[in-house]
Formats: sequence, C-alpha cells, structure tokens
Amino acid sequence: MALVYNRKVEMYNLAKAVALSAARGLNGTPAGINAAVANAAITAGATKFKNYAETITWSDAALMFSTTPGNNGPWMDSGAASANAAQVFYVRVDTASLSSAGIVETMLARVLSAEFATLAIDSAAIAGRVDIAVAPLAICAMSNTPAAPRNNTGGYTELVEYGFRRGVSYDLMNLNPNGASPVNFVINPLAMPDTGGAAAALETSTLGPYVCAGMLGIPRVTGGKIAVARPFPLGSLYRQLNSRFDQYDGGVCTPNSAPPDVNIKPYDYTAMVTPLAWMMTAPEGQTATTSASATRLETIADLPPPGGGAAKYGPLWAYAKAVAYSTYAANPIEPVNGYATMSTTSWPSLYGNQTAKSSYPASTPYKAGSGTNALKPSTAHAPGLKNRRVLNVALLNCSSPPVNAASVLAVGKFFMTVPATPTVLAAEFAGVMPMERITGNTEIFE
Repeated sequence: MALVYNRKVEMYNLAKAVALSAARGLNGTPAGINAAVANAAITAGATKFKNYAETITWSDAALMFSTTPGNNGPWMDSGAASANAAQVFYVRVDTASLSSAGIVETMLARVLSAEFATLAIDSAAIAGRVDIAVAPLAICAMSNTPAAPRNNTGGYTELVEYGFRRGVSYDLMNLNPNGASPVNFVINPLAMPDTGGAAAALETSTLGPYVCAGMLGIPRVTGGKIAVARPFPLGSLYRQLNSRFDQYDGGVCTPNSAPPDVNIKPYDYTAMVTPLAWMMTAPEGQTATTSASATRLETIADLPPPGGGAAKYGPLWAYAKAVAYSTYAANPIEPVNGYATMSTTSWPSLYGNQTAKSSYPASTPYKAGSGTNALKPSTAHAPGLKNRRVLNVALLNCSSPPVNAASVLAVGKFFMTVPATPTVLAAEFAGVMPMERITGNTEIFE
C-alpha cells in the first residue's frame, strides 16, 4: 500500500504542476493556447516518478481547456480552445491519459487475485487565472478607431489611439465622446463577462482592495460584456489610488498588497519650469485644458491641429513620448520594447509652440530614476514596485451609452502624474496594453 500511496502523491503533484504551468500560458489568444500546450510538455518532461527513477512520457491528450473551472466543463482540446481563445482561461490535466505512468505493480495484493496484480493510480487537477491586472475603472474610448493619424504642422504625423495622444495628460473623470457631461464607470470586480454580478461588489468595502491593487477578481475582460455602473466613486476611492505615492491614509491599503511605486515624485504642473525644469512655458493646469461642446467633452489636445497654445497642454511626456503614426502595426499591437518615439524637437508642432528644456532626460522624467524628477518611497515601504503608477484602464465602446454592461475595445495605460483628489484623476496616456500581455495570477481549483 505504501507503493500505491507514493504513486498517488506523484500523480497528484504531476497534475498540479503541469496544470499550473499550462494555465500561466493562457492569455486570451490562440498563441496562448499554444503556449499552454508547450508549457505542459516541458513541465511534464522535467518531472520524474517512481521515486525519481523514470521520466514522464507526455501526451497532449492529458490536457484539456475550458471557459469555466467546474469539473463538468465543458472541456475541449487545444484546437477547439484556439477557436474560443478569448474566453478560455482554465486547463485540466488528467494523468489517466499518460500511458502507464500511473500503473503500479503490486506485490502482495496479486496473491489474493490476478485482478490486483496491477492498479491504475491516476489524478487530475484544474488550474486557471483568478484575476487580471486591470483597474476597476473604465472610461469611454474617445474614438473607436484603434489607430489614427494626427497631421500636425511641420510634417509630424502622430499616432492617436482610441482618441488619446501619448504623453498628454487627461482628467479621467472629465471626458465624454458623446456629450457635455462627464461619463466614467466602475467595473464590478467579481462579475464574469456577460453576467450581472452582485450589487454588493460595488460597495466601497469590496471595491477598495481591488483599487489598491489595480486588479479585477475575474480572469478576463474580453469575450463578453463586462458589468459596469456609473459613475466611478472617486470621492470614496481616491485614497486607494494614492497608495502608489506611498500614501496609506486611513489604512485603506497596505504596502504588502499595494506597494508604492519605486518613484513617487509628483509632477505638479506648477513645477514644470522650476524646479523640475523640463518645459519652457509654464502649464495652466495639471491636464490638457478641457474643451466642451454640446456633443463632446474632450481636451484642447484633441481638437484639430494646432489645438491650443503651449500653456494649455499641462505637463508633457512625464512617462511616455509621442509616437509617429508610421510606426504603428496592428499585429502585434506594439513591440515588447515599444515603438520608436518622437524627439522633443517635435514639441512646437505638437503642442502649440511649447518647447522642452535641454534638461529633459534622454528617457522620460519618471524613467530617469534619479535626480530632481525622482523620489524613493519611505524606507519602511521600499523599494516599491516599478510602474505602479500606471493604471490599466478599460476603454469602452460607448457608441451606445453603456448602462449596466459594456464591451471593452482595449485597455489603455494611464500614468498618474500626481495623487488623485476626490474629484480629479490626472493621468498621462501611455498607449494601449496588448491584451495578451496583461498579467494575472493562476491557482489550482480543488
């Protein structure tokens, strides 16, 4: 019986290890399904059994996929999973499909009956993503077009993504592509796409930890409409956002689950000329100046070129630089190391004759990592986490104004230039986050 017990433990550990490895490859794309298959084979091939004496012979038949972690599935092979990749975030590994790996030859039991000469010891495990690094905040895409050219003066044709310009700051609480009143949303952090979810999940006590972490407690925001409500309750949740600046007022976040950024320096618009000293003309506000009409609430930066004067744009390029439209590629959306960026010599054409000082760093102020533009978190909370000030924000299709559910067109990266207030969330647009690169944690489902 000791041999049987030992094999049972080996098969269970094998199933769990392979399932976790495979699940980590899933990212909502067919490539993710292929990665899961490859990960499973690699992990199984590195596993020994029979007291580390033999190597597992892997079979892809042992790996199945599903849109739900329930034992009853339905479970599908990799081919079917690829066709439904946007919804597939769970795997099941069954060692019964691994030829003779679970076969145990008995010693004493065979004396009682030939039927007991061998025993099949199999195990199964289910693993999948349990969350996703998208904040419980959503805004309308200012345009449903993934990429469009902005023909600035001087021959600078700039990439505009879903209506947003890289390197320009927006008040995420004060935008609307369809009217003069602000529109923004809170995402139900526990409601799977195409489900309504419980209203209790929208209470501050439930939302708070998800805002602190910048996560949703669901594996995806694709493959169906997400549950939303209006508006985003910034007045109740701005402190949670500000944990990124090493601010833990009222104990609403903890440094362990919501660490500060490695660089907590606020880039206040009043300090752009001095002491931060990277802009020649002092901005008039923390974001690009609002420009409202009866049909649209946008900023001066969104108007046709030239847009507005130098002071109207707020702090520029604190985290991200503008990108030439010619560098855009739809597949992949963006290289891992990013697109080639424009030089500060483009500023007069892009931003109403604004110019950058020679002190503007080679990278960006945030990424420089030292000097006037950098500030480390407190020793008690050091070293912090790089890019924590970047919020992954769902950009919704607002062609028809969403009420309780909305489709996510993309996930935009927005860099918090300064701590939020109860009414203003100032953040610089830094591009679109490819869906397959948005991280999440995976777990075993017992």
